[in-house]
Amino acid sequence: MSFSEPRSAAGLTALQRIIERPGETLVGVDFDGTLAPIVDNPENAYADEAAITALGRIGNLVGAVVVITGRPARTAVRLGRFQQTPGLERMVVLGQYGVERWNAATDDYQIPPEPEAITSVLEEMPAILDDLGLRQARIEHKGRAVGVHTRELGDAGVAFSRLEAPMEDLAARHGLLVEPGKNVLEIRAPGFDKGEALRSIVEETGCRGIVFAGDDLGDLPAFRMVEQLRTEGYAGLLICSASHEEDALADLSDVVVEGAPGVGAWLSELADRIEAGKAG
Repeated sequence: MSFSEPRSAAGLTALQRIIERPGETLVGVDFDGTLAPIVDNPENAYADEAAITALGRIGNLVGAVVVITGRPARTAVRLGRFQQTPGLERMVVLGQYGVERWNAATDDYQIPPEPEAITSVLEEMPAILDDLGLRQARIEHKGRAVGVHTRELGDAGVAFSRLEAPMEDLAARHGLLVEPGKNVLEIRAPGFDKGEALRSIVEETGCRGIVFAGDDLGDLPAFRMVEQLRTEGYAGLLICSASHEEDALADLSDVVVEGAPGVGAWLSELADRIEAGKAG
């Protein structure tokens, strides 16, 4: 494939810096919809093999690789097969929007306790779904969050719309937030988002170049953070993993690719560019 060049001046500048100084670059990626395809059952959302292989190539070339996801860290590590992928021996996974952490170098998990409010939401949610005639919606317990998936219902879009107000009300009653995704509404604890998680890991690693790839509204805070970091002198490059279901990030992105395979192909091409720059 031909390499997709960034379409903004800031993106072009960032790409050049990344190629010239890969050791000062952090590559951050979302999981669902970015490394892994969206599937009916989220427990089967294994990472795209080519995308993970490409991420491993990048891991051997850049300063840091981090996955920032709404998934629990343990789930992302299992579905990502990160422990089996060469090149990811130093990576970090920030789960639950940055609340949880896994370090590949030590295989160490940092998992805080689940909020009591999440238990209450889990107890109340089945009755709410029954009242709406949506008892077939899939409930996913994520530890510090609860997701309701409409993908497997007959009209996923209509079901999603009917759920929005009741889920907002349920979350508000328990001091929680609602995070929309692709045919999923997630109720989660406040206090963290992907933007804050990204800034934290950027500051921790000392990297001055940033690539971040995401696919839906849950990644918007990370995109906004890259825009903010650009104003502070960092080089930032934004990649949108687009699909027919969601393209909310496309207008904010420097590069738009098609789903997890497109992310993998682009990262592989970036690795080729970096290696060619070193050889030159």
